[in-house]
Amino acid sequence: MTLNEVMQELESYGEESTKKTLMKHGAKEPFFGVRVQDLKKILKKTKKDHKLALQLYQTGNSDAMYLAGLMADESKVTKAQLQDWAGKAYWYYLSEFTVPWLAAETPYAMELALEWIESKEERFASAGWALLLCYASYAPDEEINKETYSQLLDRVEKEIHSAPNRVRYAMNGFVISVGSYIPSLTKKAQSVASKIGKVNVEMGGTACKVPLATDYIQKVIDRDRVGQKRKTSRC
Repeated sequence: MTLNEVMQELESYGEESTKKTLMKHGAKEPFFGVRVQDLKKILKKTKKDHKLALQLYQTGNSDAMYLAGLMADESKVTKAQLQDWAGKAYWYYLSEFTVPWLAAETPYAMELALEWIESKEERFASAGWALLLCYASYAPDEEINKETYSQLLDRVEKEIHSAPNRVRYAMNGFVISVGSYIPSLTKKAQSVASKIGKVNVEMGGTACKVPLATDYIQKVIDRDRVGQKRKTSRC
């Protein structure tokens, strides 16, 4: 499919109700309001198409940018492209989902994550923590630096309640991910989750809630799913 063909199909799937909901969360014009299940209908036609993905992301259309993240080829994306995408990710569907999901499947994952979490810009910092949690859920356990992740848990315990809004959300997700996917750190993640307790995040006046890390990790334990990795970080 060409860029124009994809954009026309995206427009055909647009829904005003979806658009209004996404705008409450931070999406801005231009975009059509396409549901994820409809984005995946297009993805079935294109498969991985890195050149097309790069074109879609550059449109600035949130629907196209989200689709680009699903379509991009992790074996072809460069560090510079990921940095560019992160810079253009203006709301959290892009900064905390699209970009980290793709970056987690590349050799640059930890390098970029550790760089981004030091940023003074909320969207970069939240992207970094989101990338860390994605990498924990996807990377083989033997490839994860447990000492680094342990130190990051300590940092979350100290900083989460004073961190910027979306960074708090991503940090909370990080604790959940470590407890769920890194067995040797599950107990420590539980301890940190207990100490930080409820994390307050402004969700744009929507009904979305911040998961309680203690309860979430315990459910994973009860289901005997600790350490069961995801086949892909993207969904």
